[in-house]
Amino acid sequence: MRAAVARLLSEEEDLQVIAELADAEAVYSVATRVRPSVVLLDHALPGTLTVSEVCEKLCAALPDCAVLTLLDRRSSATMLEILTRLVPRVGILTEEATPSELIDGIRQIARGIPVLDARLTVVALTYGNSPLTQRERDVLRRASGGTPVKEIAAEMFLSCGTVRNYLSSSITKTGARTRIEAIRIAHEAGWI
Repeated sequence: MRAAVARLLSEEEDLQVIAELADAEAVYSVATRVRPSVVLLDHALPGTLTVSEVCEKLCAALPDCAVLTLLDRRSSATMLEILTRLVPRVGILTEEATPSELIDGIRQIARGIPVLDARLTVVALTYGNSPLTQRERDVLRRASGGTPVKEIAAEMFLSCGTVRNYLSSSITKTGARTRIEAIRIAHEAGWI
């Protein structure tokens, strides 16, 4: 998919693709080195950094760079809320955006014009406040995919005990009886 998007963008006379990268950490590393005008970031990009973390880091490190994120409609409301706070430096489109919407979005955000998908923005602005900390949400999100505590700890550079504490705290804060129930409640509320 990345190759197809890169080829599409390369065909535009006023756009130049500088790099096509396979993980979130590489995006940050390369962007801080080459200093592009716009970074196009897909929500499904693998890595230990979330889309919102990459956006926050890029905005802090590169004041002249805009970020256009492509999100799944099922993206967590928490992530959407974080990203909408970064507008107009960060734009938000769904991954279902047409090629012309994507190209127009890149051109608009490069000029400093806010780019927001209306449906995603409504979700971000109307969800309830999460009782979970960012770390608790990150741990729950990883646990929701079935990742064992030991792997979560390694991915997040935490001890297994700390991960278990975050899970236990999440269970308490969501009013759940089990980790699975806490994940379900948090997911339905849009917190993860």
